[in-house]
Amino acid sequence: MPDLNIDFFQQDVSFPLKNKKKIKSWLIALAQSEIKNLAGVEVSVVLCNDDYLLSLNKQYLNKNTLTDIITFDYCEENFLRGDIFISIDRVAENAVKFKQTTRNELQRIMAHGMLHLCGYGDKTPGEKTKMTEKEDFYLILLRKYLEDDLSEKKFPRK
Repeated sequence: MPDLNIDFFQQDVSFPLKNKKKIKSWLIALAQSEIKNLAGVEVSVVLCNDDYLLSLNKQYLNKNTLTDIITFDYCEENFLRGDIFISIDRVAENAVKFKQTTRNELQRIMAHGMLHLCGYGDKTPGEKTKMTEKEDFYLILLRKYLEDDLSEKKFPRK
């Protein structure tokens, strides 16, 4: 059985993350659905504020702009390994902008980070479209996951 681990951390924020176990299971199921012969998952999801994420953006990506997410990909073949940093400040602002709840926007961004680790990009219009389609697909499944308490059910392979 592969090692499947997702950990949540907070840096300079206090954000109540509900349904952690189900969200972990959902993110692992996303990886299992996207990666054939998944060897394992070791992912840290760090919720932080704008200042913290901006400092990472400057230090590691040489960008002086606010962003909602930075994903550091340390994947090796079929083993998903990485760090996903998410600004709760950006998520909350984007939730208002896109007429979503903060929770829904956060879940979209978590899926976005996992999809980056699964090899999806978002630099071109075509990549952005595909990424959004994948996010939408997994968010629909998450809603069912949370409603039906299907924490052991795997997602269908696409």
